[in-house]
Amino acid sequence: MTRQQPYSVRLSAPAAKVLETLPEHAQDIVWDVLDAATADPWGFRQWNTEDLEGKDIRHASLGQLSLTYWINRPMHRLAVLTITWLG
Repeated sequence: MTRQQPYSVRLSAPAAKVLETLPEHAQDIVWDVLDAATADPWGFRQWNTEDLEGKDIRHASLGQLSLTYWINRPMHRLAVLTITWLG
């Protein structure tokens, strides 16, 4: 049995801007969450459970941090759409 490679991560322009303005400890949390998401993209909850076609849009939340990402299956990558830090 072969183990599948983790997904790569791409940040949208708005998400990248937010990330660069965060304090260092918050950036570390973002990357920790994304590390978990790359290993198991469906491990976080679906953003809108009523959207039957939106199974690949996920929302990860940890303390003051939340981020939304899209699982791009054909490209084997996660596209981070939003990052929110309430700190």
